[in-house]
This record gives sequence, C-alpha cells and structure tokens, in this order.
Amino acid sequence: RTESALEETMSTGGAEDDIPQAERKTVTDFCYLLDKSKQLFNGLRDLPQYGQKQWQSYFGRTFDVYTKLWKFQQQHRQVLDNRYGLKRWQIGEIASKIGQLYYHYYLRTSETSYLNEAFSFYSAIRQRSYYSQVNKEDRPELVVKKLRYYARFIVVCLLLNKMDVVKDLVKELSDEIEDYTHRFNTEDQVEWNLVLQEVAAFIEADPVMVLNDDNTIVITSNRLSETGAPLLEQGMIVGQLALADALIIGNCNNQVKFSELTIDMFRMLQALEREPMNLASQMNKPGMQESTEKPARRENPHKYLLYKPTFSQLYTFLAASFKELPANSVLLIYLSATGVFPSGRSDSEGPYDFGGVLTNSNRDIINGDAIHKRNQSYKEMHCLHPGDLYPFTRKPLFIIVDSSNSVAYKNFTNLFGQPLVCLLSPTAYPKALQDQSQRGSLFTLFLNNPLMAFLFVSGLSSMRRGLWEKCQDYLRKINRDIAQLLTHSRSIDQSFLQFFGDEFLRLLLTRFIFCSATMRMHKIFRETRNYPESYPQLPRDETVENPHLQKHILELASILDVRNVFLENTLDDY
Repeated sequence: RTESALEETMSTGGAEDDIPQAERKTVTDFCYLLDKSKQLFNGLRDLPQYGQKQWQSYFGRTFDVYTKLWKFQQQHRQVLDNRYGLKRWQIGEIASKIGQLYYHYYLRTSETSYLNEAFSFYSAIRQRSYYSQVNKEDRPELVVKKLRYYARFIVVCLLLNKMDVVKDLVKELSDEIEDYTHRFNTEDQVEWNLVLQEVAAFIEADPVMVLNDDNTIVITSNRLSETGAPLLEQGMIVGQLALADALIIGNCNNQVKFSELTIDMFRMLQALEREPMNLASQMNKPGMQESTEKPARRENPHKYLLYKPTFSQLYTFLAASFKELPANSVLLIYLSATGVFPSGRSDSEGPYDFGGVLTNSNRDIINGDAIHKRNQSYKEMHCLHPGDLYPFTRKPLFIIVDSSNSVAYKNFTNLFGQPLVCLLSPTAYPKALQDQSQRGSLFTLFLNNPLMAFLFVSGLSSMRRGLWEKCQDYLRKINRDIAQLLTHSRSIDQSFLQFFGDEFLRLLLTRFIFCSATMRMHKIFRETRNYPESYPQLPRDETVENPHLQKHILELASILDVRNVFLENTLDDY
C-alpha cells in the first residue's frame, strides 16, 4: 500500500529519477508512519472498554507513533508539500487524531489534565485553519470529517466549562452544516441539525445565571477545588477508605444530552473530579512525565460513563470495577434513570419486589418480553433491582439513585457487614418545579452545585457575581458545620463515618444533608415523597432537621432576600 501511494504521489512531481534519494526516503518514512498510525488508531476501538490495565501499552504505542508523525511532518513540511502533495486538512486530521487520543485517555483514566491537552490540539486546528480548504474540494466525506471535528471539540470544551468557546464553535458549526447541506444535498442533514439542537439545550440547562457587572455570564466550575471539601478537624474519627472507582449511569427518558452524556451524568462526573491542571509538557505521552513533574496530589477516582446501558453491559462494567477495586477502596454507583415499578402484587418484600430503575431493552437480546406480559408473577427484566447489587456489597459500596422509584433501594440489606450507603432522591417534586426535569434532576444539581439548586428552589434565575461569591463562602461554613454534626452524632450509622475520610464522598454527604434540610424547610415541599432519603437512615434531629442547621439555611435565605420561601419554625410543624 505504501509503495503504490508513494509512486502515485511522486509521479506528479516530475520524472522519478529527478527526486533526490533523501527526499524519496522522507516521503517513504512519512507514508510508513501515516499508515502505521492509522492501523494503531483503528485498533483502539477493538480494545475492551472495561478493565484498567489491558489497554495501556497499546495506547502508549499509538501515542509514540503519533508523536513521531507529528514531529516528522513539522520537520519535513517543505519536502512533503513538494513531493507528497501534503494538504493542510491532512495535517488537521493528524492533529485531530491526537486530540481524540488525549480525550480517550481522559475517559480511561479520569485525569482531567488530558482534557487540556486535547483542547490545545483542537484549538490549534482552528487557529491555523487546517480545515479551511476542505470546502473547496468536491468531497462530502472531507466536510464530514470537519463537522465531526467540531462536535468533538465542543464535547471537550463543555467538559472544561469553556462555554464562551462552545458558543463560538456552535455558530461556526451551524454555518458549516448549512453550507454542507446546501452543496451536497445529503441525507444526514437532520442528524447534524439534531447535534446543534442538543448542544444548544445542553448549554442552557443551568437554571440560574451568574452575571458580571457588565452582564456577561460567569462560568462557574463544580469540580473539587483545594477549598472544596470541608476539612477534617482534630478529633474527628472517620474511616480511611478512598473512592477508587465510579459507575455513572444515565438512562432517563427525554433528558437533555450531548454526545453520550446526559446532563445528570455530566454534572455527576464533575462532582467526582478535581480541577484540571495543565500538563507541563506538550505531547508528553500520558503517564510518562518525569517524576519531578508529577502533581503531588491524589488522583481522581476512575470512572465508567454508561449511557443507556443494557443490563448485561451494566453488569459487565460493574463486575470489572468490583474485580479491580484496590484494598481499602470504595466503589460508587450513580444511577440517574427512569423508575420501573413492580407490575404484579407480591406477598413477599424481598430485594426484587419493589422494582428498581430502567436498563436499556435491546429487543434482539432478550425475547422474553411476550411471555413476561402474560404472567404477572415474573419480575421486571429490563430493570436494575436492589437485589442485583447485593453481590457487590462484599466490598465498600456507595450508591446514589436519582429516580422516580429511588425508594426501591431503601429496602436494602447489608449482608456482608461492609460499609454501605445509599443516597436516594425524592420520588416526586412539587408541581411548581416539575417542568424542569428535562434540564436535569434537582437532586443531582444539589449534589453538583448546591448553591445553584438553592437559588432555583428559591425562585431566583439570575444573580450578581459578588452576591454569588458571598453565598458560596457562607455555604462553605454550612458544610463545615454539617461535617461536625455528622462526626459528633451519637446515633449515626458507622457506614457514613467510614466513607467520611474521602474528600469526594465527604462533599457528597454534606451536600446531601444540605439538600434534604433545605427541602424539608421549603414551604412547597410538603409531602414525604418530596424529600431525599437514605439507607441506612440518618438520625433526623442530629442532621437534616437539626435546629442549628435550619438556622443557617434561614440565614442563607436572608442574604438572598428569599426567607419567605421557607418555614420559620419547622420544628413545631412535626
């Protein structure tokens, strides 16, 4: 293949004999590297998606070849222009592949710094206009490469919260799609327009805008910063477990999504990551930095992002995570999914009698649906039941369920005596708030950005930056106090304290209590199903209904001038 490509490209440059030997070799070497890079890149999709070790050496080899290819085309650009006819879009393709490699490295390692690397390569393509000549060629497949590059760049910018860049990219992509469909009259016009609609809805999913003095929008990040989690104070006795792995599962019907991320998944993955750091050296192979450059801090927990998985996929990834979980580590399972309720009546109250949450039903895999409908005594098949998670409670397990049937998971049993906590969303929201569900769940918003969620339930849709920052400071104080309430509680289940040593889990637990306390004090949240629950249950008077915490919440409401939304003397109401 390389030889014929070589002859073909060289034949345009005059008689072959005229080409100096060194230049012939340059083109041959380039063709070899290009070929090799494509083979390795295409092989990436055959690697198993789960399991953390098998893929690393293959990724390393692919990076090596792309590093060589990138440097090679930079050093020999003149010869490749003259003798090979190297086009700018081909250089763009190489840069785009490197960007994709970094993005996939991020997906596999959860190391946010690789997103910055992907961003720098994608940015270079745009700044240097590598794809600008594509529109002059009469080849629709080249234009599609350009459109896909835009879609991938947008995903990386969303994950880095670079919303201003996203808006520019969406505008450019919109123009490109219009030009493409106008010139080629293609059938995929509807699909590309859907991409635009999805990203537009994704950008607008946040219910509250924070504004600068000049009315530009402040971009807030919700990753864990140095000051994020409440610090453990002297004398707090907590477990030493660390969050090592997380499954983030999104299977909500009609929730805003982009690429394979629902807005709930997007919010939760950021709650399990630290703020990204810039990697010191460009094009360093991931994991190959000198030890002096290694950031001296704990890594992010590893994550699997599963969009609408079938039961088999979910169970396979769960088993892989469970198998590779290191000692003294925690596995987190986050389920944002439509509730599945039991169809028949059951006399027993076992772990398969309350339904659970939806898994994707690929009709071609299971043909039991017809039988199922005829017999009410069978259990729901396309459903993750609480009992399905029992085998995995042999190791420390932290479960978050955001669903209209989250309470199914209240009927858990801790069979093996390992630390086990389930945080469960309300199963219904007051009518006034329900129309928001498409833009993401309120419960998950509280776990990701508690101040925004608090503003939203208080009826506020925008806020000045100064006030936002003042409230964030106050919220940090509330979090510190919640941490003290938990660790000083006499009757709290030990599982909560065993998880409390991990920064991410500590933050999730304190936000959960803040969420629960806020909803219990809110005037329109009056039904039990409007409140989050947990397994094991928290002692209410010491946590979610603690008078000291309630006073803080009213204080926060006063700063925002929304005290009238909350009940003043909630204790008398119970």
